Amino acid sequence: MATQPQANSLDLASFPEGFRALVIGASGGIGQAFVQALQTHPRCGEVVGLHRHSEPRLDFDDEVSIGAAATSLSQGGRFHLIINAAGVLHTTDVSPEKKLGDLSYAQMEATFRVNAFGPGLVLRHFCPLLDAQRGVLAVLSAKVGSIEDNRLGGWYSYRASKAALNMLLKTAAIEVKRSNPNAVLVSLHPGTVNTGLSKPFKGEQIGRPAPDAAADMLGVLNRVTPTDSGGFFAYSGERLPW
Repeated sequence: MATQPQANSLDLASFPEGFRALVIGASGGIGQAFVQALQTHPRCGEVVGLHRHSEPRLDFDDEVSIGAAATSLSQGGRFHLIINAAGVLHTTDVSPEKKLGDLSYAQMEATFRVNAFGPGLVLRHFCPLLDAQRGVLAVLSAKVGSIEDNRLGGWYSYRASKAALNMLLKTAAIEVKRSNPNAVLVSLHPGTVNTGLSKPFKGEQIGRPAPDAAADMLGVLNRVTPTDSGGFFAYSGERLPW
């Protein structure tokens, strides 16, 4: 069994003492791990977790809730770290498409809503909340969203939605740099993690614990600088092809 890293062993020295953090999708396996790691880290002064049932609530099926949550949280000041950990690969009704004959509007729309449209609106409403001196915003993407790295095919909606997310992130990074030169916006590949998202695909056998994945990604986020903004990185820190 993999050893779960202690949150206070994480190096988050690039963030100021008492930094504020926000995790969107905090009810999911990786989202919870991010929240727990940040809550117990001595350098983090506050971590806010948002999900469908939080206060304020944030639901990608309710566009208004995204902007309303940002407005509500803006009263507390700027954030030094914002992580969107929400995502969907499958539901109780649908699995990733294996062939063109499996494609349908319903599944593509549902997948894009959670993996691209919702995060796109997170970029719109939450980028203005990034701290001007040290502000990092990360969206959880996936290596299978890399067009260049696609060698096996399949998983149409999931791949395409993550590729769309990467484009939204890259484009937002260019715009945000004009008003906040120190901001860092990045897409992160968490690897295979033992959560509900990956469990049907042998995630419990080949994945690693969510706390390990969160610690790895927080380590990457500690190291990124404004020159990395708009980049696509693996949990190891490796830069991934688009």
